[in-house]
Amino acid sequence: MAARNLAELVRAAAHEHPTKPALIEADRVVSWAELDALVDRAAGALLGSGRVRGDRVGILLPNSIDFAVAYFGCLRAGLVAVPLNIAYTPSELAYQVTDAVVANVITDSELAPSITDRFDEQVLLVGEGGSWEQLLAAATPATEAQDADAAGGEDIAILLYTSGTTGRPRGAMLSHRALLANLDQLVRIHPPVVDPDDKVLLVLPLFHVYGLNSGLGMVARAGSTGILARRFDPVETLALVRDRQVSCIIGAPPMYLAWSMLPDLGDSLSSVRLALSGAAPLPVTVLASVLDASGHHIFEGYGLTETAPVLTTTLCSSVPKPGSVGKPVPGVEVKIVNESDDDEVEDDDPGELVVRGDNLFSGYWPDGTEGPDSDGWFRTGDIAYADDDGDLFLVDRTRELILVSGFNVYPREVEDVLLDHPGVAEVAVIGIPHPYTGETVKALVVLRDDARVDAEALVDHAAARLARFKCPTVIEFVDELPHSVTGKVAKGRLRETADSSE
Repeated sequence: MAARNLAELVRAAAHEHPTKPALIEADRVVSWAELDALVDRAAGALLGSGRVRGDRVGILLPNSIDFAVAYFGCLRAGLVAVPLNIAYTPSELAYQVTDAVVANVITDSELAPSITDRFDEQVLLVGEGGSWEQLLAAATPATEAQDADAAGGEDIAILLYTSGTTGRPRGAMLSHRALLANLDQLVRIHPPVVDPDDKVLLVLPLFHVYGLNSGLGMVARAGSTGILARRFDPVETLALVRDRQVSCIIGAPPMYLAWSMLPDLGDSLSSVRLALSGAAPLPVTVLASVLDASGHHIFEGYGLTETAPVLTTTLCSSVPKPGSVGKPVPGVEVKIVNESDDDEVEDDDPGELVVRGDNLFSGYWPDGTEGPDSDGWFRTGDIAYADDDGDLFLVDRTRELILVSGFNVYPREVEDVLLDHPGVAEVAVIGIPHPYTGETVKALVVLRDDARVDAEALVDHAAARLARFKCPTVIEFVDELPHSVTGKVAKGRLRETADSSE
């Protein structure tokens, strides 16, 4: 019988592999049977504290067994989990907790100061003698008999706030149906993304949909073993891969970039069966470096918070191509349409990527606005094209589109050209107001150490490769660019800075 509630995957894994390690965190190990019992107790504790089906519960914890227990406990209790970014400021957390009308926040003593000033009475503290532990100790565990009455299907399982590149972050409502569908879609890929014998590195933040569902969710779906790391340190995590004999890496480009610079990369990855990358574009040079050092091809994927998250992967391509995000996973439909009339584009032409599948979200909190249309299609906001083999290549975001005298400028195209300059380490391109052309192109550039490059040289470099209207008219040299936890440049923050300086 197919699962209706994501937490049923833990129950199933406990029945199938009761003594197998489910999660390993430093020296702490829990088996699937032990994890299932802890989840039962967490569900009972939340229900016993007065929470009712549909209440929102925030989880402000690092990657840990405690996070997994709180997360699956919320779902088993029929509650909505709201994973919170542990790097957020108190004001950013306050916005999300208030917007979601969160009933409780489960956190630890290290992170509590960022939330307790405004929500002290709502905080459940993880740790010896903490209020969360007291609730767990006094709880009547949930039972299998209660599973049939638990939330599931179209009920909302998690509320995840998007990166907010166009304004305030919005809560994407992901149902049990959507989360389970994406796991089922990934299971249908061959070779399997995760199989029962795998040891899976869980270093991507569990408050992000990629780490949460593609990582922790897939570990539960397969009944494999998750190797938890609280933060990404290149040397420490590569040693963890080697020492724990990790066979599957759910990764992001900054991880592979950092690892590619370490001399023992090849030996450390000797146990790895499959290396995956997502959440941001993987530089072709990094892919080549890892392949040369280890013999491992990194399979790149693409998805959104709103799609739970995976839409495409090069695992579905006959031959993985550098720069491509592959083909749709089984059960996902895609089409590429003109922005003006929604007609599908000609072969090789770029257009907006529109997707359909059971893994799509239920709209934005609280009223489900801007979800899939009446036919089930959702506009991703991404510009892409398909080559003759049907492999997809991302061009840019429609929301980041710059209009110069009515002509479209895709920042990604300009960024790629500037990154070809040997003195450029990183670049972000945004549009800024211009009195004559409406908008103009601004590039924020991080130079490589000891590079001696001026703005004029970069403009000349771009002008040799791009139409005049695409070339930057403003270049600002910066020491660093702001990034999200998965390595994307946080252009929303760059725009806010640009707006405030006007």
